[in-house]
Amino acid sequence: MASSSRAVSASLLFFFLLLGFSAAKELLVGGKIDAWKIPSSEVDSLNQWAEKSRFRVGDYLVWKFESGKDSVLEVTREEYGNCSTSNPIKEYSDGNTKVMLERPGPFYFISGAKGHCEKGQKLVVVVISPKHTFRAISPAPSPAEFEAPAVAPTSTATTLQVALLTSTLGVFAMTLVVAFF
Repeated sequence: MASSSRAVSASLLFFFLLLGFSAAKELLVGGKIDAWKIPSSEVDSLNQWAEKSRFRVGDYLVWKFESGKDSVLEVTREEYGNCSTSNPIKEYSDGNTKVMLERPGPFYFISGAKGHCEKGQKLVVVVISPKHTFRAISPAPSPAEFEAPAVAPTSTATTLQVALLTSTLGVFAMTLVVAFF
């Protein structure tokens, strides 16, 4: 009976550890289908959403928008700052765009529709490197560090609080499982 309890305990502990090491995810840009648009305010900016999110190598960003009326351009830092649509790294216009984040570091995206980028329809995501994947309480770098001052930077204190709470709950759950069995 004791060996059975230990086996269950070890299995549950292994399961909780796996939860900490997440697999690649598909992330809907802005957290909703109609997010790829000119923001109504700086608070509605996609960079606000990105600052609260954690992006890892292998994750996918997914955009949903009306094909033919807009597009997503992956651009350089300079093109992002200047809202230059003339020489994108990649262009997506199908309305159901899925982009894999293949490397750590910043990725810059702007709208391909004339004048939209200048009105704030743009996004910077910062992908953390694999060596930082296991640091539970480290906040994600702020996209504000990588962009022109089109969007006011915000505090990452909320991100740190959420990460700390998640880490604490995970440790508590593992302790509870081990103590119970």
